[in-house]
Amino acid sequence: MDNNNEQTRAGFIYAFSAYFLWGATLPPFMKLLDHVSAIEVVAHRAFWSLPIAGVLLFILGRTNDILPTLKDPKKMGVLFITATIVSLNWGIYVWAISVDRTIEAALGYYINPLISVSLGAIFLGDRFTKPQLVALALATFAVILLTVQTGVLPWVSLSLAISFAIYGFLRKTVDVGPTQGFLIEVLILSFIALPVIFWFEASGEGHFFDGISNTALLIACGPMTAIPLILYAFGAKRLRLSTLGLMQYIAPTLIFLNGLFVFNEPFLKSQLVAFSLIWLALAIYSWSAFKQRKNN
Repeated sequence: MDNNNEQTRAGFIYAFSAYFLWGATLPPFMKLLDHVSAIEVVAHRAFWSLPIAGVLLFILGRTNDILPTLKDPKKMGVLFITATIVSLNWGIYVWAISVDRTIEAALGYYINPLISVSLGAIFLGDRFTKPQLVALALATFAVILLTVQTGVLPWVSLSLAISFAIYGFLRKTVDVGPTQGFLIEVLILSFIALPVIFWFEASGEGHFFDGISNTALLIACGPMTAIPLILYAFGAKRLRLSTLGLMQYIAPTLIFLNGLFVFNEPFLKSQLVAFSLIWLALAIYSWSAFKQRKNN
């Protein structure tokens, strides 16, 4: 087997593992913490991710890349914004699972790639292809239809989709490795997370010392957050964007199945129509992206 095939195979394993962890194991794990405030959970996610990211960088011998970034005000400014956005994304996701709105979260991550395409067109001057325009129109119609039928804007889905798309867009503008960037983001968040954790404990509302299971679960927020991101970073380096583009639907599909069959959340007719339109939009978008990549 030549080196390219080995790299592709390794990349597929890394990326699939990341998407599987995000979609299959993270929702049930977060469900175990549904009695804990989403703010407290996010604080622990950030704080306990820090040592894992630090140890990994030390093992890889990439710690020298950190100091130059810390000294660069422009890069740090962008990473501060991305850290803020990803913490908001985490908070909404954790809250959605805790209040039985997992299916809405899944819809958000389905919509995400279409939002990313829109950001590229708006800020980078990318031109929409006709299939992309059709996909975006279908997705927009799905959101409008869902809003009309339920009487409420699907803000959970939209906020998750938009925040993650903006996060990915901004991270691409920073010349820093994915693992190094993640370490700096959780370092920034830890300066806020640690006081938040202390505040919860001091006020008597914290759960860290409330039994061994709660302590273990909150510490486990670190590896449950960091490991999939690190696996994804390794996979993204070894795979073509078209392959990653198709694989990105694994996570929301597994999140959706968790919500439907594990958490037994209701699946309304309005949601079925909206999901059907989004799935059709993604099929058109994926076919277009694959065809475009093949022609290039």
